[in-house]
Formats: sequence, structure tokens, C-alpha cells
Amino acid sequence: MSSDLTQTHLGKCILAGQGKIKADLVLRNIGLLDVITGKVTETDIAIVGDRIVGTHDSYAGETEIDCTGKFAVPGFIDTHLHIESSLVTPLEFDRCVLPHGVTTVLCDPHEIANVLGSEGIKYFLDCAEQTVMDVRVNLSSCVPATAFETAGARLEIEDLLPFRSHEKVVGLAEMMNYPGVLNLDPGIMAKLEAFQDGHIDGHAPLVRGMDLNGYMAAGIRTDHEATSAEEAREKLAKGMAILIREGSVSKDLEALAEILDENSSSFVALCTDDRNPLDIGEEGHLDSLVSRLIGHLKARNCPIHHAYRAASHSAARIFGLRDRGLIGPGWRADIAILDDLEACHVTDVIAGGRLVTKDLFAKRKEIAPVGLTSMKATPVTAEAFACDPKPGQNQTPVIKVKPGLILTFRDEATLEIGENGLKPDLDNDVIKVAVVERHGINGNIGRSFVRGFGLKRGAIASSVGHDSHNITVVGASDADMAAAVNRLIEMGGGFAVADGGKVTAELALPVAGLMSLEPFEIVEEHLIDLRKAAKDLGCVLPEPFLQVAFLALPVIPHLKMTDRGLFDVDKFDFV
Repeated sequence: MSSDLTQTHLGKCILAGQGKIKADLVLRNIGLLDVITGKVTETDIAIVGDRIVGTHDSYAGETEIDCTGKFAVPGFIDTHLHIESSLVTPLEFDRCVLPHGVTTVLCDPHEIANVLGSEGIKYFLDCAEQTVMDVRVNLSSCVPATAFETAGARLEIEDLLPFRSHEKVVGLAEMMNYPGVLNLDPGIMAKLEAFQDGHIDGHAPLVRGMDLNGYMAAGIRTDHEATSAEEAREKLAKGMAILIREGSVSKDLEALAEILDENSSSFVALCTDDRNPLDIGEEGHLDSLVSRLIGHLKARNCPIHHAYRAASHSAARIFGLRDRGLIGPGWRADIAILDDLEACHVTDVIAGGRLVTKDLFAKRKEIAPVGLTSMKATPVTAEAFACDPKPGQNQTPVIKVKPGLILTFRDEATLEIGENGLKPDLDNDVIKVAVVERHGINGNIGRSFVRGFGLKRGAIASSVGHDSHNITVVGASDADMAAAVNRLIEMGGGFAVADGGKVTAELALPVAGLMSLEPFEIVEEHLIDLRKAAKDLGCVLPEPFLQVAFLALPVIPHLKMTDRGLFDVDKFDFV
């Protein structure tokens, strides 16, 4: 036996797997869940470097951890998310979410890319090289997301190709512009052609029938936008993997839980899409989704390991991550250690062979923030939010929002006309909504009305405004809308609540107007204050700030606000 080979990483793995040398780390006497068969076996798990080298036997290690009474499952994989929506930088997200057993995430830096373009993608890739969890990146496919709003950047295929060979890049991110796919838009076609031999992530809300066939014929294999079991089953039947989403605003787990069973679990994975630190602190992350899915499986007398399979092995297979998703010799050592298998209560995490501790985070190289001067809007006055009626009319389209959905609905209201145009109707829950262009391009302000917030006074503003990230503000008072918007401009972005002309709660998000420079614990505290301040205004929505942000999201029925006005998606015109 060559002594040179025994010193290589591969050589050590082979020898330690045979028990001829000590492993680096051994988890002793742990209950190993096989996510393929559902069987639990008490065993040692031996690890060398970032690789599992032995299971179903006894091992000695340089470091040994007694795991008697605990269980090992593969580390969880969040298959689609925007780290920006956590409101913290990727390094803080790492520290916030990894203890919940999430060892791999597939992120789309779509939000920061819509503000900063290629600079934003590079920032995320630089951060991904430092995180303890494995942050993988799908390259943003739709920047800008729509021609109906003003974004801060534009990315064509020539801008994406230089990143394609990066070791952290998986493929092309969610193809939101499904009308562009179906109508063979040249720019969209160029991106699809370039990634035909790789992964192309989907985004197809309510796309059904032959339109779905055409969309999938482009090589798109996943979707996280299904909001009903019927929609999800059609997509599964056509070979599309379904990513069950449960974020801070979009809550689809209850509607989709019934599709997960022993027949489908290899084609279903989990994602959060958009989830903030407060919800993570109160509810958890993918560990929470797994726990709730287990409850649904038990109610149907289905084996619970299918929830763990969807959260790990299925996710890895769907996205071509061939080295993870199982606990067995030769697989990447990403392991969530639980003290309760049915509750999915995570006590410890092994990420890339390393036990996750505070010291591990302290060793990372800091990455300088970007986009600190991206807020280029000019201050506004109350008069900026006047809504002039159409000649001889005081009836107007209204956006209707519902808790737990980013889908919006068309409504109408007959409003009184005052000195400054159409007035809100607080008794019927109709308040103003506006989008203020903030990239310094044209200074546009779109104005209209929204129903569903319940505000009786004041205003709520956000510089997180999917997908172009202009400032979105809702309010019962023009003066409070101006106060909230102007405070966001001063802070370089964030959230603000105004009441009586004064800001009563705020959170600064100076990194591209999307992320805080503070630790996630501080962000969580601010979010608690913001929720209380919004509730004091009468707000009935459990997550009002991201709900405000999604009012500007395009190509989802029926009405959306943009900086150019109220947009009727079904009619494709401005109203």
C-alpha cells in the first residue's frame, strides 16, 4: 500500500470506512433514519473531512459524540428562496437558518439583481464562498421581471454567462416571464437555449393545459407556484417536480400537503421562497415544514419518512446535487440531529462534516456590503399621492389582497371625490396604494387603491417591492404616506410605519434597500415593533410588510401596482 495514497483525503476515507484508521468524527449510538425505506437503525456514523465513510457498524474517531436517544436525518435542502427576503445578508442568513438543519439552499439573487444587476449576483457568489451552509445560486433569469415597471438593472444572456462556470452556480433561476416563454421572446429564448444542458427553474402560477405543455417543453422541470392540489397534480402528471412553498406571505403547505405520499415523494421537495427572521424565530424554517407535513402524513396513515425524503434526497435529485441527500458511505456529511423524529426538533447540525458551533461562524471572512447608495428617490409631498378620477367617474378598480396569498384579486369601489381627488373609504377597507420609482431613472409614481389591509389611519411603506424594488406604500392618509416614504429615502431603504405625520416604527435595509447590516436578532426585534405599530393602525394582515412588497409583483392575476400606474394583468393594459 502506497504511503502517499494513505495520506490523501480519498485514501483516508477508504481506510476509515474499513475501520483501519480512526475517522475524524464519529456520531455514536444514533438512530439513523433511512429516507428510502423508512427504517431506523441504531449505529455509529463515521465522518472524514466532508464525507460520510461508515454507517451500520461501530467506529472510533478522533472526536466522538454520544448521540444515544437521538436520530440522524440528511440535512435539509431549501430548493428555492431569495435570501434577500430574510432581510439580512447571506452571512447572517447562514447563522440564522443553519441551526434549523438547513445545510443547503438554492437561492435566486433575483431581488438584489433587479437593483444592482451583475454586482448583486457577484456579491452573493462571494458570500456563498464563505458560508458554513452550502449556498448554491441559480442565475436570475428575469431582470427586469416585467416591461411594465422600472427596475434598477437589466441582465441579458451575455451578463449571465460569465457566472455559469462558478462552482456555486446550479443553473438558470425561476423563469417568471412565462408569457415570454410561450411567445418566444428573443431575450428569453437566448437564456433558455444557453441552459438547455443544465437546470432551468420554473415559476408558473396558474399555468395549465397546453400553455403548461409549451412552458415545460422549454426544458423547465420545477415549479414552486402551485397553490392548489389540483394544479400541483396536473404538473406532477406532466413530469414537473413540485416544490411545496411555505414562506412568510405565500403559505401553500396546507393546500398542497395532500399531494405528498409514498408515490410522489421522490418528485416533491420543499422551499420557503420568502421568509423573514421573525417567522424563522417563531416558527422555524424547513424543520417547521417537515414537522407539519409529518402531521398530515400520519393523519393519512402514510409513513413519515416521506417528509424527510422530500426535504433532502428528493430535493438533491431534482436539482442534480448528486453528492447529498442520504446518510451513507461516500455521501456528503450534511446531517441534522434530532431528539424527536416526529416533531422534527433539531438539536445539532453537521454541515460538510463540521459540527455547527458559534466558533465556526466566527471563522468566516467578511464580505463588504454592496448597494449602500442605491436609494436614489427624491423626497415627496402629500400632494404626490393625489388620485384624480376619470372624467365624470368616481368608480375605480381596487386591488384586493388576502392573507397567506401573493395572488391578488380584482375589485371595484365607488369613492367620494375631495379636494385632492378620490378619497379612501375606511369604512369599506379601501385605502391608497402607490409605487414610487427609486432607482433615479424617471421619478414615476403610480397611484391607486387596495382593500384587505384594514388600516384606519397612518401608512406603511417598504423599499422591498417585488420584483423591481421601488418603494411601495399603502395608507389612509396622504401626509403619513409621504412621511413613511421620506423616512425610507433617508435610511437608504427599509420598512417604516407613520402615524399622525410621525414615524412610529422602522427598520433600515441599506444593502440595496433590501437587507440590514444588523444581526438577525436585532432585525427580529425591529420586526416585532413594526408589526405592533401596523396593528395599532388597524392592520389585520399577519405579515403586512411583505404583503405590501408583493403588491408590485407582476404577471400574477389580477391587478398590480407599478411605478407607471395600476396594471390589469388579464387585459395587459393600464387602467
